[in-house]
Amino acid sequence: MARVRFIGPEPVTVPELGDREVQPDEVVEVPDERFDGYVCQTGNWEPVEEPKGEQAPPAPLKKTAAKASQKED
Repeated sequence: MARVRFIGPEPVTVPELGDREVQPDEVVEVPDERFDGYVCQTGNWEPVEEPKGEQAPPAPLKKTAAKASQKED
């Protein structure tokens, strides 16, 4: 499981963690698949330990060939 720190100003209840009350500056474990859902809320959470599981690589960029302009002689 991944770990995140709550950096909000007041305690919050987190339903996903079994209605657990999380205190400011407290580090909690979250499911690996939900890690991004926490750390994208930069005003409330910060990463402590990223998921250890194998993460999928980013999708490759699609490359398209530019069409060459053809001139008539």
